[in-house]
Amino acid sequence: MAKGNVAVIGYGVVGSGTVELFEKNLESINGKIGRECDIKYILDLRDFPDSPYADRMIKDFDTILNDPDIEVVAEVVGGKTFAYDYTKKLLSAGKSVVTSNKELVAAKGAELLKIARENNCNYLFEASVGGGIPIIRPLNKCLAGNDILQVCGILNGTTNFILTKMIREGMSFDDALALAQKNGYAEADPTADVEGIDAQRKICILGSLVYGRHIYPEWVHHSGITGITTDDVEYAENAGYSIKLIGSVNKIGDDKLGCMVCPRLVPKSNLLASVDDVYNAISVTGDGVGDVLFYGRGAGKLPTASAVVGDMIDCLKHRHTVLAMSWEDSDSNDFLVPYKQIETAMYVRVKIADAEQYKAKLSDMFGGLIFIERANRSSDELAFITPVIKEADIDEGLKKIAAAAEIASKIRVL
Repeated sequence: MAKGNVAVIGYGVVGSGTVELFEKNLESINGKIGRECDIKYILDLRDFPDSPYADRMIKDFDTILNDPDIEVVAEVVGGKTFAYDYTKKLLSAGKSVVTSNKELVAAKGAELLKIARENNCNYLFEASVGGGIPIIRPLNKCLAGNDILQVCGILNGTTNFILTKMIREGMSFDDALALAQKNGYAEADPTADVEGIDAQRKICILGSLVYGRHIYPEWVHHSGITGITTDDVEYAENAGYSIKLIGSVNKIGDDKLGCMVCPRLVPKSNLLASVDDVYNAISVTGDGVGDVLFYGRGAGKLPTASAVVGDMIDCLKHRHTVLAMSWEDSDSNDFLVPYKQIETAMYVRVKIADAEQYKAKLSDMFGGLIFIERANRSSDELAFITPVIKEADIDEGLKKIAAAAEIASKIRVL
């Protein structure tokens, strides 16, 4: 039986972890696949003379592309430029590709899955969402018999670590971010994490897979955690909530979807509220199974490598077989409900002179409010939670007090 040769493109954190895990468990992997396998090439433009795998290092992509013995390639470069070009060429040549590249899958998933189908190979991306947490395969296989009503969760470990420090230790956002960077959880430029862009890409992948139509990131509202203060944390805690950055996609009516990423007040009774530090958790609601929670480390060298290697094994076991995973491309976002038209309850904190006298007026305006207290609340501050109504209607109500009040914070409630 032919040897199962694979290649790895990119020898950074995830790439080196993929090679390390594959080689460490090679005997077990061979047994699972039923034939001998090996990493034949590792492509990176940098030199690694001290690596134990230096003899497999190459710098020319065409070496991998033109080698008929290469069955599966792990693309762990990231980004949409070189990775997109490499992936298209490999799939067109009938070589399966597995990846942790959420940016590429979110932007080009429909196209690349189509190329894979046409060339009798596979494009797998378990590692693109949730690191080592199994979620893509369960959604595609184990839960396929369900009508999925909602997928929502904590999809970014960096923001969850920051919020945990703010909640548990009363840190400011800036101090918690600095600690996350010191610990290696946040990049020097943390924008993609703290502004919700990373989670946006991930919820687009999950939504596309579950509902069968490509949801492009630019169609999905995202907001991050940079505006969250310790004041908001105190109010939320007193009301029985934790603040989490949540990505969600759900059915609205028979043929519409809601999809967004934003901070939310999560009730303490919800399991997501207790997910702390760098951990991720994804909740799936199906009409048959009910609520299912997937929990674990959402990032890191070996957790992510675990998912990459799992996909490599799947491809090697099923060579010349297209695994049933796909969604259709979308030329319009008319199936997505504009986020301002989605119903939600909203936590609002306002600065307003003689705040107490506005309580009745505000309650009348929104048809009833839940006011929240905190220790040492100043006389010019009010915090409340609105009823569940369209967000656009909440905004209209707040406009009516704009002349007298400063809207200090608005956070949706899960």
